[in-house]
Amino acid sequence: MPAEARVIVYQAAYDEQQLAAVRSAYHQVSERMAGVPGLLGNELLRSPADPTALAVMSRWESMAAFLAWEGGADHRQDTAPLRPFRDTRTAAPFAVYEVDAAY
Repeated sequence: MPAEARVIVYQAAYDEQQLAAVRSAYHQVSERMAGVPGLLGNELLRSPADPTALAVMSRWESMAAFLAWEGGADHRQDTAPLRPFRDTRTAAPFAVYEVDAAY
């Protein structure tokens, strides 16, 4: 059975106006992606240690499901509202993981 996958995209908001814009963009992207095959859900996360650091973590039923969506024509359009808020302080703008163990 294929392992679930997690995708983390790093975002940044440096003031309350940008934070509101990130939240709005997150909701737009979530609405656009509702019903994408294999997408189990997503969350907008904010670091308590650095309130300017945010991340969107999506849960996928498998790596194959994520890669199918990522390789599709709608990928860039679906996520466009969040793109201006990518955190450029990170070495990579996103990370992809497969679940190795879970309870």
